[in-house]
Amino acid sequence: MTRTGPLDAAVALTRFGMGARPGEIATVAADPRGWLEAQARPGGAPVPAGAFETSEQRLEAYQDYQAEAARARRMREAPAAAGTAAMAADAPPSAAQEAADARRDSRRNLVQDTAREFLARAQLGAETEAGFAERWALFWANAFTASATKFQAAVFVGQYEREAIRPHVFGRFEDLALAAESHPAMLLYLDQAQSVGPNSPAGERRQAGLNENLAREILELHTVGADGGYTQADVTEFARALTGWSTAAGRRQEEGRGQGRRRAAMLAGEPGENGLTFRAVVHEPGERTVMGRRYPAGGAEQGRAILKDLSNRPETARRLARKIAVHFVADEPPPALVNALERAWTGSGGDLAVVARALIAAPESWAPEARKVKTPYEFVISSHRAMGTRPQRVQPLQQALVQMGQPAFAAPSPEGWPDTAADWAGPDALVKRLNWAKAAGDLAAERDAVAMAQGALGERLGDRSRQFIARAESRAEAVTLFLMSPEFQRR
Repeated sequence: MTRTGPLDAAVALTRFGMGARPGEIATVAADPRGWLEAQARPGGAPVPAGAFETSEQRLEAYQDYQAEAARARRMREAPAAAGTAAMAADAPPSAAQEAADARRDSRRNLVQDTAREFLARAQLGAETEAGFAERWALFWANAFTASATKFQAAVFVGQYEREAIRPHVFGRFEDLALAAESHPAMLLYLDQAQSVGPNSPAGERRQAGLNENLAREILELHTVGADGGYTQADVTEFARALTGWSTAAGRRQEEGRGQGRRRAAMLAGEPGENGLTFRAVVHEPGERTVMGRRYPAGGAEQGRAILKDLSNRPETARRLARKIAVHFVADEPPPALVNALERAWTGSGGDLAVVARALIAAPESWAPEARKVKTPYEFVISSHRAMGTRPQRVQPLQQALVQMGQPAFAAPSPEGWPDTAADWAGPDALVKRLNWAKAAGDLAAERDAVAMAQGALGERLGDRSRQFIARAESRAEAVTLFLMSPEFQRR
């Protein structure tokens, strides 16, 4: 059924997209469904604008930081040189201080680059004409969370979204999963780079352990789910198959000739895409059995084969179909919608563009009632869209999101940000939103808040809220009332 009209346009922009900009509801009203479907394109979702480093370039910068940190640690632990000359007030900085300064500067540069990535992402969200593609990309980035709560992962989260998530969100799920799981952000976040097969060449030479974090989260959170039928033995077997998936061990140093050079090459591993390195020296040899399927020995390909099969299991389709329905439509989604998404997933072999079109086609997706509470990030971005503005500086943006409980790139666990009203609509959370809305209202005090609300919500704006906004004592208060209205807080 073709969806037309202002109400469906408002639903398309606010539920499927990131919010309506001034005049956008009227533009989309002729064919809201067509507007959405046109965004499910093979090239993936748009990427934030800016001259940002690739994963490979970022790895080099991170390795520089690691080298400087190691040097600073060595200098700090070295005994201080004797002599009064070095202690004179006008003496040049000590080597230890210089090393500490270099480490601090390198770390600051990495943090600032990540902050610029986040600002560019927020600006894209505020200005994009492809709001559905943006929401779809953010959904999958959250489904495959690599959180900045760990510094080593924070360094790569911008590259992770740009290179591993956005290009694949309308392609095959198995390709998205492989790109996400093998990216340095994920490998470092879940400690996969530290995992060593006990019977590998490296494991036999030294005490080193198997790390099961990545294998467990792939099974529990990224594919079949906790009730998907896997066992602890499957986790361990999968973890063994994934050994060797790592990042570059560091720049190869000039180690002389012969054995030292050969050992350095072996440790460095085989470079792959987007910063992945397969290090055969730590890979656990032998065949593996995961969820009843046997996989022959095969180096890096063994882990890929298991991940591909997990990506295409019916349990994965069922779990992620429901997760999509929860995010886009309701905390307790209509079973008919979940079933339609699952059928589209299974019938297409996990083609995410087909799944997206099934979401768009389902009548349950177009119910006029807004049943999803916006996250703080969605609230801020949709507010900018409603006002026709964009975030200008990263510091106030980050500070606002910290206060509202959703700091930049920093989901609290591998489960990602929660996606239900109970997690975002508590009394304290609403007070924090009100504080931000007041500040936004002061900045937009010259605007006509009723017109702003009508442009952002269209026919979703109720008479009661319209009256409250119109009767506000000041224009700043009117904008605040609009931003805090039930219709705007939900999507």
